[in-house]
Parts: sequence; structure tokens; C-alpha cells
Amino acid sequence: MNESLLAAYDRTRRWIPDPIPAGLTYELDGPLLRVSGLYRGFVEGPPVLDPEGLDELIARQCAYFGARGEAFEWKTRGHDRPADLPDRLTRAGFVPEPAETVLIGVAEELRAEPPLPEDVTLRQVTADHDLRAIAEMESVVWGEDWSWLADDLIRRVADGSTEVLVAESGGRVVSAAWLVHKPGTRFAGLWGGSTLKEFRGRGVYRALVAHRARLAVASGVDYLQVDASEDSRPILQRLGFEAVTTTTPYVWQP
Repeated sequence: MNESLLAAYDRTRRWIPDPIPAGLTYELDGPLLRVSGLYRGFVEGPPVLDPEGLDELIARQCAYFGARGEAFEWKTRGHDRPADLPDRLTRAGFVPEPAETVLIGVAEELRAEPPLPEDVTLRQVTADHDLRAIAEMESVVWGEDWSWLADDLIRRVADGSTEVLVAESGGRVVSAAWLVHKPGTRFAGLWGGSTLKEFRGRGVYRALVAHRARLAVASGVDYLQVDASEDSRPILQRLGFEAVTTTTPYVWQP
């Protein structure tokens, strides 16, 4: 574990945008940051929470989102304390989603773009119809309804926090990824990257990483952070990303 990178990453937690995008609410409940107005709510805390009163704090978040009729995610990390936080969340009715590895890379070192397949092109998109096409592609990749993603990306692009790229072949979206800025933190997040099965293993994902790294450097970003699945983790580590911790979303449904 790289302690300096991990410490820098931990300082980006509980980040609040300024201004706060329309339709979203960011508020602090003691040590926790709570976000509502997304497709599902979101809660995260600092690396260390006081065990005293923690169960009450958890129950308060469930009551808040329950009153709204919303599901929400409590984002945990592998190095968080107390160590029994996952057990406390499970007892409160949360269900864990698959764990991912938190990777950090130096943006400047990730800019070299590999050649794309001849039948694939990249472009940055902002139009609603392009963002809806991304949601349709994601629905195919994951075999479930990802239509919510279109509205999420439309909001993110409109508030200026996110730059979205698509890879296309024959006029259809075959992969998509986006760069999420956190001004004032020196970090930006890499999200997306899902690719249609027949276009995997051809350098499309790596090209999307490099293109976003160039966008990040142009914006003054020093570090890129990814919550990586086991599919993308080896690719990113070969590119130079370093694992600093793990993250597991715990989801509560009203």
C-alpha cells in the first residue's frame, strides 16, 4: 500500500462541488457526506469513524432515504475503521455489491495513446442523443436496464463536471467512458469503459484511458483514480496504475 497516495486519495472523500449542481443535495450529517437527487442516494465518511454511536448514525441514514423512498449506497473502503463497519451495515439491511480495487495513476504518465483498430474512432460527446446511445450500449453489455445512466450523464455534462468519450464503429457506440473532475483536489475519476463483447481485447479501453489522461492534464489534474473491476484492474496496472485500497458499495433498499 502506498501510504502517500492513499492519504492523498482519502482527502478527496466527502468532496462537495461548488456550486452544487441543480437538483442535487449535498449535506453533512456528523462525519458523513450525504448526497441525494442521484439515481440512488450516496453516503460516505472519512477513513475512521467513531464506533460509539455508529449504529445510530447508520439508522439515521436509512430513515432519511426511507422517508424519500430511495435506495442508497454507503461507499466503504478496505482500510476503513472500525473494521466491523461492513458487519454493522449488513445487520442494518445493506447488501454488498462486488468489491473493486481503487487504483491511482499519474495523469502525465498515461497520455501515450495506443493505436485504435482501423474500424473504430473516438470522439467527445455532449448531445443528449449521444448520451442516450451510451445508456443503450451499457444495457446491452450488462444485460439489464441502464436507461438511468442517460439522465445522469446529461446532468453531469450540463454542470460541467464530466467529459464523455465514445468509441464508435459503423455508426454505433461500442464503448464509452467519462472523466469526472473534482476541482481543488488534484484528482479526477475515470468511469465507464464498458465495451461490447466483440470489440474487447483490441485496445479500445486503453485508448479511452489515454485520451482521458490528456484531457485531465490539460485541466491541471495530477492524478487519475479508478474503482476497477477484476476485468479492468490488470489492464490498468499494466499501464502504470497503483492499487491503494479496495472499495465495496453497500446498498440499502427502502
